[in-house]
Amino acid sequence: MSGAVGEVIQEVRMRVRTGGISPHEEEIELRHMVEDILAQSKDAPSAASDIESPQDLVDQITNQISGFGLLQPLLDDPSIEEIWINEPGRIFVARNGKSELTSVILSDAEVRGLVERMLASSGRRVDLSNPFVDATLPDGSRLHVAIPDITRKHWSVNIRKFIMGSKSLDGLVSTGTLTDQAAAFLQACVTAGLNIVVAGATQAGKTTLMNALLNSAPSSERVITCEEVFELQLTSPDWVALQTRQSSLEGTGEIPLRRLIKEALRMRPSRLVVGEVRQEEALDLLVAMNAGMPSMCSLHANGAREAISKMCLLPMLAGSNVSAEFVVPTVASVVDIVVHTALRPDGTRRVQQITSVTGRVEGNHIETGDIFSFQNERLEPQGIYPGKLERFQASNIDLSTLVGASQWV
Repeated sequence: MSGAVGEVIQEVRMRVRTGGISPHEEEIELRHMVEDILAQSKDAPSAASDIESPQDLVDQITNQISGFGLLQPLLDDPSIEEIWINEPGRIFVARNGKSELTSVILSDAEVRGLVERMLASSGRRVDLSNPFVDATLPDGSRLHVAIPDITRKHWSVNIRKFIMGSKSLDGLVSTGTLTDQAAAFLQACVTAGLNIVVAGATQAGKTTLMNALLNSAPSSERVITCEEVFELQLTSPDWVALQTRQSSLEGTGEIPLRRLIKEALRMRPSRLVVGEVRQEEALDLLVAMNAGMPSMCSLHANGAREAISKMCLLPMLAGSNVSAEFVVPTVASVVDIVVHTALRPDGTRRVQQITSVTGRVEGNHIETGDIFSFQNERLEPQGIYPGKLERFQASNIDLSTLVGASQWV
């Protein structure tokens, strides 16, 4: 950025401060101010030779003041799913599940300034004593930052944009993520109050799928969601969203995910949702499920059976007194359905498996059966009924038309 343009930005910032203007809420007035200052400046338009037009220069300066600088066009581009900075001169984006290097170049100071601006609205911080941070941007995008000396030299920044392409199961059917038969079966599972685990790798579409499942729940349900940072966006009229909180500079005030789950159970939920299970909070979720609370969660796993194995492992992180003799039978009895979704090489996202947990255990092995499986480029029914048939019957749901079943799990 040229010195002349930098002087214009400083002049705009001074007028914003003295005029008491809110750059984020009064963007039109801010743009008029930028245009007036540029009209009075003789050097800025000619110095910014890389700017295509005066309007582009106005956009760039406005983004520096009210937005996130050179990253703002990337954030505004609806085709971009994620933005990440490895170093100031190497900024990547993901489109349709594929990464590409951008032409955007920043300085170290600009990266730090952008991160500070992004964190301002969240109340979270990143410093030497706390070199990682997760936060939510005003538009719902998820921000993750890691700084040296955890990283080798430069600040590492990831922005996962909030793009909820499909908020319903019908929307996922239209994009090919699900078949209409599989979508109808999953909606029946939600209506019947089954406990559902959504599994997959990073960027596999877990949050989108879980969001669609929750939006298919009866409108009379009271849903409480617990997340590290806010990501889920429900249409339920009775929904409370909770997120974790970092500790203060004094080391107090931290609210971990385990605490959120315990507090959520005191809020009269009809359905408990944990955005992503990573650690010992899986124990609290299992206890809630075991008490008869319809629940849903997501976790990272490479398949439905791997997800079940992970659900058996994570609760034992809570302490040495939590043993497999308790966890494995509990997982077998309370987890009902596992949905595995994956990001394919062509950038599309497809549900690979819908698996039922039978409740039977042999040794430490939990028996499962695939209700739907991805075969021949399509999610096909496997001709078997899921377990917990009495739940479906209580909701007057006829499974025979949904799974084309001839066998029992």
